Amino acid sequence: MPQSEKEAGHSLVPDTSAVRDQLKRLLAHPLFANSKRYPVFLAYTVEQTLLGNAGELKERTIGVEAFGREPNYDVNLDPVVRTTAAEVRKRLIQYYYNTDHFGELIVELSVGSYVPLFRDPTVSVNLESGSLVSQRNGATPQDSPITESKSAEAALPPPVLARHRWISIATLLLLALFAGFGMGRIQIPRKPSNLERFWEPVTAASGKVTYCLGQPIDAVDRERTTPNGMPLYGRLDVSDVITLARSIVPLVPKGGDFRVVSDSEIGYTQLREGPVVLIGAFDNVWTMRITQNLPFGFEYDSQVRRLVDRKSPEKRFWTLQWQVPYTKLAKDYAIIARIHDRVTGQPVIIIAGILGEGTEAASEVVFKPAYLDEMLKQAPKNWDQLNLEAVIETNVIEGHAGPPTVLAVETWR
Repeated sequence: MPQSEKEAGHSLVPDTSAVRDQLKRLLAHPLFANSKRYPVFLAYTVEQTLLGNAGELKERTIGVEAFGREPNYDVNLDPVVRTTAAEVRKRLIQYYYNTDHFGELIVELSVGSYVPLFRDPTVSVNLESGSLVSQRNGATPQDSPITESKSAEAALPPPVLARHRWISIATLLLLALFAGFGMGRIQIPRKPSNLERFWEPVTAASGKVTYCLGQPIDAVDRERTTPNGMPLYGRLDVSDVITLARSIVPLVPKGGDFRVVSDSEIGYTQLREGPVVLIGAFDNVWTMRITQNLPFGFEYDSQVRRLVDRKSPEKRFWTLQWQVPYTKLAKDYAIIARIHDRVTGQPVIIIAGILGEGTEAASEVVFKPAYLDEMLKQAPKNWDQLNLEAVIETNVIEGHAGPPTVLAVETWR
């Protein structure tokens, strides 16, 4: 057999020459070639794994041997290994999402581990029996349909599989919402509704609309979970998916062109091509940049995330309220903004909570006419000719966002 059938987790380890060839392709790609730390980390961990030293790949060892740190350096004060691993993990996911790389040997880095896994994309593992199932040359395993399905899923790296599942969820949500929206628009009023006026910068755009989502990554490189245990690391938060679905609905009747990207996949040049909808706050670098000079914005101080009112003399702020500290959330806060960004020269709509529950509550305001009308009662009549920003509060019940409440609204030219 041309490969050594050594399993690591649920992956098949190909021969070392194939892994080294794939490593060269990865290091030559701009995702890694344009950085100093990322190729060093990837090359070191791959080579050590191939040499049989996977058990030695600990944070301090990598810091000393790969990044030249002193043997007694403080890993808490200098988290270079953790932050680099998080970014390498994200860049590997981005690399394999590109269809140009389908069929290539897969190198992945599991959450909470510094040991890379190698997967031959043409071979999957039967999770029930542990046997290898070849997908080469159209070979069909003699298993039940259920077993075949599990084998096919096993061939995908976990982040890619999770992405596929989120896309399926988002598609179902969009289909349901499109149907509901279409039924509600059988009789189109002559006078545009507040909802139509709010989304007019997006729906009337001639260029492509960009929906930009953050990718949840914990500062200490540990796996985050939703209240019901759903993993978040390196994947989409279900609250962001719901918000995405709701914010695309107004664009559908106009047949507008749009794209959905993560914050790490888009640059300043792309943001200047058309309207932008930013979803999420602390996990979305573009939300943090664009809101830094707005009346309401987000700050991170002494490990406390908060929403601040920069116009108030005392600089009032809102922080998360917990029923059980850092375990059971009681209240979250969010920003809704509809502005013309002077830097990009494009209209920008921001729907962002401190956490996902706040983002989801804010999306209800810009999706349901009753909530939006209530918010606009605090704005002048010509609000659609101004920049507008609002603060939203929501009670969180058993991990789910409750009805949104508008706390403050600001407008300016």
